[in-house]
Amino acid sequence: MTAPFEDPNVAQVFDQFPKDIQSGVRQLRQLIFDVAAQTDGVGTLQETLKWGQPAYLTPDTKSGSTIRLGQPKKGGFAIYTHCQTRLMSDFQTLFPDDFAYEGNRAIHFETEDDLPLEQLSILIKNALTYHLK
Repeated sequence: MTAPFEDPNVAQVFDQFPKDIQSGVRQLRQLIFDVAAQTDGVGTLQETLKWGQPAYLTPDTKSGSTIRLGQPKKGGFAIYTHCQTRLMSDFQTLFPDDFAYEGNRAIHFETEDDLPLEQLSILIKNALTYHLK
């Protein structure tokens, strides 16, 4: 089941993504909601906009670090974590050659990429529980 949009501004941003990346960013969005629902300690997930990008926070428990979705300047789409955390560097240690990393802040995807949901679930779970460790 697809998570409904509670904020019409977020829905509008998703609708404005180029058609060739909409499937990918929507798949990442749903994965974030699915992982949050299956992970103890996360609580309610808030979907909002930060810097004009869809962002996911854990306001009730404050268990997580913000996750954002967006479109890099060079095209495609990306999932972002806070650059001052170890989230991306730890994930890159686990999967050094599996993704196109942008330093310690993002993973970039091309429009035709099949998303490795099982691996990405690890990154998302770690972000949503970052402050519980």
